[in-house]
Amino acid sequence: MDNNFIKFKINKINEKLIKLEKIINSNLDYKSKKYLSSIRKYKKLYKIKNCFDIWKKYSKELISAKLLVYDKELSILAKDEVKKINIQINFYYNKLKKYLLNLNKDSKDTLNVYLEIHAGTGGHEASLFVYDLFKMYTKYSELMNWKVKLINFHSTELHGYKEIVIKIMGKNVYGQLKFESGGHRVQRIPLTESQGRVHTSTCIVAVIPDIPNVDLPVIRNEDIKIDTFRSSGAGGQHVNTTDSAVRITHLPTKIIVECQQERSQHKNKSKALEVLKARIYSYELNKKNKEFFFKKKKLLGTGYRNDRNRTYNFIQNRVTDHRINFTVYSLNEILNGKLNLLIIPLIEKYKKNI
Repeated sequence: MDNNFIKFKINKINEKLIKLEKIINSNLDYKSKKYLSSIRKYKKLYKIKNCFDIWKKYSKELISAKLLVYDKELSILAKDEVKKINIQINFYYNKLKKYLLNLNKDSKDTLNVYLEIHAGTGGHEASLFVYDLFKMYTKYSELMNWKVKLINFHSTELHGYKEIVIKIMGKNVYGQLKFESGGHRVQRIPLTESQGRVHTSTCIVAVIPDIPNVDLPVIRNEDIKIDTFRSSGAGGQHVNTTDSAVRITHLPTKIIVECQQERSQHKNKSKALEVLKARIYSYELNKKNKEFFFKKKKLLGTGYRNDRNRTYNFIQNRVTDHRINFTVYSLNEILNGKLNLLIIPLIEKYKKNI
């Protein structure tokens, strides 16, 4: 963490402190949520500013002490003073660095995720790209020593996929993958294209944190509709012989979740309810924090089709992330799991914008 970055963050903090002071000194009810929230934020930010001021004070004292080192009469005392000041500078620098790093942390970063990939525009090519993205995230998870669990998929007759839903479990999964939400565009020449024309297709990725049960919304039985149907796809003799697949519709939000991976209807229902709760939590959180969500969606993505976060161009071996105007010519490496080529620059950009 360099000094320029620290100064940049402190300037931002000073701006926020001025705004918070105006709110605190206004005619707000001191018991109101806005007032109490502003007080909490002010105390947290002021603690960081105060730490910076002390670090800056010792830094100035160090300059003066170093000049006295060359004084014959005061040299020994000055050298001792320089050592003492350096100890204080290092102490407050490390403290400041810790404060700033914690300021950027999202409490959900350590959580596991449900990652959903849906075919968007582009027909068959889009459904093929769903599988390409699934393999990319699976290989990336292997490199990160994460575990991947297949929750659900909808295959097409032409060996593509309308949708794949997986659960990824491990260390700091949401923190690494939260920027993957949004539109992923692919440009390539399909195998069936005889005249060499480039086709453009899209997929939509949604990354939903796996919230602990204590924080998840309670789903009332009267708010859901449960349908059962016969599973489809690979699965041996069991396929299409029992109504083991489950579809749950949450009536208030119109959110629909399906699961058909397990042979047991009970297990499919349990998995579907897990995903449904996570989706409802994400939906409600976005509603409550519209202003925050609007500011961050440029990087975080909404998971909707009109987000064009990234373009994968097979002809040029190029991947461009449009949110930060970042391009790498390493498409094959990225599809083979080396996703940190894109994720690390996104995280760095996010930290600077907080």
